[in-house]
Amino acid sequence: MAKENVKEQTKSRVKLPRQYQVLIYNDDFTPMDFVVEVLMQIFDKEEAAAVALMMSVHTGSCAVAGVYPKDIAQTKAAEAVGWARQEQYPLKVEAVPN
Repeated sequence: MAKENVKEQTKSRVKLPRQYQVLIYNDDFTPMDFVVEVLMQIFDKEEAAAVALMMSVHTGSCAVAGVYPKDIAQTKAAEAVGWARQEQYPLKVEAVPN
């Protein structure tokens, strides 16, 4: 009797968490300097990158501040909005599925 070697193949599939974009929207009231500070402090952008992104927000309707897993994206968006409200600015920041 011949014995067959049976190889058992197991595929370990790790499902990556769904990514969310954090969008910052343009408005006519939030100062540009404040938006730059938010991008640097909350989204860890270098000053030059923060200024460029702020200009992108200013000239368009919105821009992506970063892409993160859902919990991190929602936390960063909430932190940015909370800081803006504390300073009495109407800045809109939200996390949306990528």
